[in-house]
Amino acid sequence: MLVAGAGPGGSAAALTLAAAGADVVLVHQERRAAWHVGESLAPTARPLLARLGVLDRVTEHGHEPWYGTRSAWGREDVTASDFIGGPYGSGWLLDRRLFDASLRDAACEAGADHHDGSVTAVVRAGNLWRVSVSGTEIVAPYLIDATGGRARIARRVGARVVATDHLVAVAAVLPRRCPQRNTASDDTERTSLVESAAFGWWYTAPLPYGQDIVVAVTDADLIAPTGLRTPAGWLSALTATRQVSARLNADGVGPPHRLAVLRAGTSRVAPSAGHGWAAVGDAATATDPIAARGITAALATGISAGSAVTADAQGDRCALERYADLTAAVHAEFLQARTVCYRAGRQWDTPFWTRRTDGRPVDSVTGGEPSVNELTPA
Repeated sequence: MLVAGAGPGGSAAALTLAAAGADVVLVHQERRAAWHVGESLAPTARPLLARLGVLDRVTEHGHEPWYGTRSAWGREDVTASDFIGGPYGSGWLLDRRLFDASLRDAACEAGADHHDGSVTAVVRAGNLWRVSVSGTEIVAPYLIDATGGRARIARRVGARVVATDHLVAVAAVLPRRCPQRNTASDDTERTSLVESAAFGWWYTAPLPYGQDIVVAVTDADLIAPTGLRTPAGWLSALTATRQVSARLNADGVGPPHRLAVLRAGTSRVAPSAGHGWAAVGDAATATDPIAARGITAALATGISAGSAVTADAQGDRCALERYADLTAAVHAEFLQARTVCYRAGRQWDTPFWTRRTDGRPVDSVTGGEPSVNELTPA
């Protein structure tokens, strides 16, 4: 079995396959980027992490606890949604590099063979795949595509990516300015905060090591008109917020040294599985970050796809089709929930909000695929 990509979905698939006794090659090209955006992991991921046998790795590796979400969504006052009292307890505000590495290490310890490189070609040869990985050919009976929203492997074998929008996140990491916010007793600051804006919405959450992730979310074609492309314009939009600016104590903050423009759109691959292959994580179903379900969905699809491949190898010829049907149904359900969410937050007749609440497909009115890059001040 060959798994292309060692994010949460790929590592979950590799772990599931290795636990079932499969020979697994986990292809992953180490990126040397100096900065990586952190993310939150919902409490509903706990049973998935436990099933993979990695829950202790997460709870013991220094991630911040996440107690819930505060939101100013279509209104000026803040509402709270807390995990306390729920069946799974708190979630985590992740050191994402550490989290991904711990899952990858667990997959290798379970028996997966890590191969440093990237897939450059895929050819079907009877019941096998001949895969070129950075100049080396690997032969495998099954492929798992965990390459993210571009679904590089799935597209090579005939699937297509169906994009619903071209949402982007313009992100920065800021140092914390309030010393008291580093205290463990300050539970309010162990929450994420969402605030709607005319161009879209803002998100912030504390990261480990005394930093905050701050993200402006909008459509790709709206970045330039809203001024978010430059550090100074991004900061100006941030200081115009009420709740996010107050939490960050943003008055007097200088422009961020670095912005990253990241794809955040909703899409799915159709189909998400076929004869001898399956897609997981964002390669199967990528959802708007307002749902805060990206990593949880990656873990769930990784486990499900690994189980479906195992079942197929044992003679259940409908297992991969059932997996594809399930991911399509889950994605369709998300699209309905997303519409309800944005209708609840709308208070502006601006392009971002009308695209999501007037019943037209968002993709029909947004531009082409965004240019994703790292921005630094001139």
